[in-house]
Amino acid sequence: MAVISELIRKESNGTISFGNYELKEKSKLDNFESKGDIYKVKTFHEITKLEKNGSFLYESVPGTAVTALSETEDGMSFGVEGKEDAQITVGLEDEAEYQITVNDKDAGTYKTNLGGKLSLSVEFDDTHHVDVVIKKI
Repeated sequence: MAVISELIRKESNGTISFGNYELKEKSKLDNFESKGDIYKVKTFHEITKLEKNGSFLYESVPGTAVTALSETEDGMSFGVEGKEDAQITVGLEDEAEYQITVNDKDAGTYKTNLGGKLSLSVEFDDTHHVDVVIKKI
């Protein structure tokens, strides 16, 4: 898998991919439209952030590349790649419980805060890629 050289793109299956953790300087792209939603991405080696319609959706420290981000009524799923382990925060429903799986392994149950943010850590194996599924309980 490679970083997203265009910073954000639509995939043929309707998902979006974004982020470039190889950039030395912060880059951003505004007003990216997909399925009637407007996205804004900021990315470089230290951080990757994504907003949807002006609201927080994703952040990783350090920066990552995210593939096939898909949102549903009860959660989201995506692939994530990075040079080193990352702390990821996503925006979901306020004060709700979610089951997290990373590479098809149970990573536990998490509750979002009043602002709907949920934080998790991902550890990259030799391929530096993991698949994350977040599903509301």
